[in-house]
Amino acid sequence: MPNDRNEAEIAAARADRRARQRHELAESLRHSRGHIDYPFFFLTLIILTLGVIMVLSASFARAYYVSGDPTRYFVRQMAFAVSGVFIALVASRIPVSFYRRVSWPVMLISLASLVAIIFIGSVRNGARRWIEIGGIFTVQPSEITKLAVIMFFSLMICQFRDRMRTIKYGMLPFIAILAVISILLQREPHYSAIIIILCLGAVMLFVGGVHWAWFAGGLALGGAGLFIIVERVRAAIAAGGEALESLGYIGTRLVSWLDPFSDMQDKGFQIIQSLYAVGSGGVLGLGLGQGRQKYLYLPEEHNDFIFSVVCEELGFVGAVLILLLFALLIIRGYWIALHSRDRYGSLLVTGITSLLALQVFFNVAVVTNLIPCTGISLPFFSYGGTALWLQMLEMGIILAVSRDVPLRGESDETDEPGEQEEEQTE
Repeated sequence: MPNDRNEAEIAAARADRRARQRHELAESLRHSRGHIDYPFFFLTLIILTLGVIMVLSASFARAYYVSGDPTRYFVRQMAFAVSGVFIALVASRIPVSFYRRVSWPVMLISLASLVAIIFIGSVRNGARRWIEIGGIFTVQPSEITKLAVIMFFSLMICQFRDRMRTIKYGMLPFIAILAVISILLQREPHYSAIIIILCLGAVMLFVGGVHWAWFAGGLALGGAGLFIIVERVRAAIAAGGEALESLGYIGTRLVSWLDPFSDMQDKGFQIIQSLYAVGSGGVLGLGLGQGRQKYLYLPEEHNDFIFSVVCEELGFVGAVLILLLFALLIIRGYWIALHSRDRYGSLLVTGITSLLALQVFFNVAVVTNLIPCTGISLPFFSYGGTALWLQMLEMGIILAVSRDVPLRGESDETDEPGEQEEEQTE
């Protein structure tokens, strides 16, 4: 008995010593955080600057037509961009542990805003997607929900670490959350946000360790469903008349995608004007500010379809260079994720970077008619103040994680505080 008691006391003393060492290490890391990742930060600034310039070029005709001030949209976007940089820098100085703690509240706020928009949302173009704040700002709850999904899924994946390959912990909770969000977004309706959030959820589950067989089955079901829908739309186009009218909102979008010239003055007008802009740019473009489609021919020329103006004025070469800058930013984001000290920070950066990649891909695909027209903006380019603020906040979160990336030659074993925090959260 005395020997057992001594061994227990020795084991307890060792556990206390390890706990103190981990606590001291965590404190030292908290007070000795490194610099932000400068390549990522400067790439963000370059893309942001190009985006503001293109807003001026794309919007001055419509701004003059609407208000008599050709710089109306540019001045507002410039103000949001400058303040957005400040937001990113402030966010970069907040410890990653803070974002972990607020993951639950952010998800609850996003769900509450999705419910609230059903009752108090403002309607534009037949969709109820915005909440007006004081008659000055408008907020899209779907944009907040995208970040909320990233933060909350990162937290849940950390909590369910070794159980992510099971159905009970690795699939059901995540599917339930995505289903609730999809139902609320369908009420707006906002199908493009549903698609992005579902893709985002799939990415988070994939990197979180879910069995690959679930993704194979999901892709098979999704592909089969898409094939059936497209074939139904083709049949409706061939039949015409009431068959086309029975397709509803989604069907009309698919019709304008498959055959935009079937209704050039209405459903296919926007994508046709976009293709005119992309095609007329040629290799080198017409020159910055020299585009023609922005003169009230192309709808949403300074918003969702600003990349059409980029292609028209900067040509194939300019468009490729901008996409290359986005690619470098995305690659650098994934690099930060791979070198993060703890799992939550790595998942957080992976999700935000994947969101950026998805939005760039979908926007360019819509502009070139690769996929049906959806309301997806081009990050840092499309006009919109609160959306730009949120994007810069997301970049600031990535920079916050980058501060804790081990320096060259530093041991990666310093991720113990993050692992300890995961155990405490469980």
